[in-house]
Amino acid sequence: MIKGFAVKGQIALAVVMGLVAAPAMAQVYSPHLPNVDYAHFEKEGNILFQESLQLVQIRQFALARSRMQLATQLIPKNPKAWSFLGGLYLAEDKTDEALAALLKALALDPKDASVLFRLGNVYFQKKDYGQSIAALQAGLEIRPDTPGALFDMGNTFLVQRKSKEAISVYEKAYAMDGDFWFPLNNIGLIRYEAGNLKESVRLWRSILAKKSTLPDREAAKDEPKLALAVALYRQGDREESLTLAKEVLRSERGYSDVKFLRDNLWGDRLVADTQKLLQEKSIQAVLQEEEVPLPAKP
Repeated sequence: MIKGFAVKGQIALAVVMGLVAAPAMAQVYSPHLPNVDYAHFEKEGNILFQESLQLVQIRQFALARSRMQLATQLIPKNPKAWSFLGGLYLAEDKTDEALAALLKALALDPKDASVLFRLGNVYFQKKDYGQSIAALQAGLEIRPDTPGALFDMGNTFLVQRKSKEAISVYEKAYAMDGDFWFPLNNIGLIRYEAGNLKESVRLWRSILAKKSTLPDREAAKDEPKLALAVALYRQGDREESLTLAKEVLRSERGYSDVKFLRDNLWGDRLVADTQKLLQEKSIQAVLQEEEVPLPAKP
């Protein structure tokens, strides 16, 4: 919103600057200004907030963000609105905008752990790992039993090649929630880079053997499945390796892309071994298969 001077304000400024003489009161034009209904603004802002939340549920993120942007203009002192807006920006990889929104939320409520956790994610995306750790630690001081934040901290240590620290917080995260298998997966990544294939295979098999109670966690198991396939391939177990790899690549072609793998924190050794597996003729045949489009929603 661009703020302009009111007519009376412009005259006052001119007087202060010595540009004109102070007018007699009769000379000042004072237009009728309607009363501002701040309660109405707050009500409308809260409605937009709720609409944005509902749009996220159906994955309409762009519409959700536009409504939340309006909401923050109508309820600018609501830290939850700024925090949620920051999260929506982060989902779109707009890290500068996310950081600005989250810092406003933090200024309004310095004890909101969820804001600090989101800030940790933003700083991670911006490769400011020191700030990421600091934000996550501050959030964990408020809400220590948050495995997702510990997992994020482990990832921050991992990209800095601080394997010992990463494993320590990954283990804490998994101890808090045994259904939250992502820390185990990343410990497997670390073990693989260290040359401990046996331990990596054990970890990835344990993930696949465990039935997750949440559908999204179960659906995300393509990553440990492909990692296991690569480890088995390196160990010489071609049959199981190729079977697992084909299952993954028919489900998610992204795992054939090196950048995608590195974005998922796969190390040099695992990426190199994956590329060898991908050169297999039967794997290349899968990658050449025409992807079947999803059925249209009714």
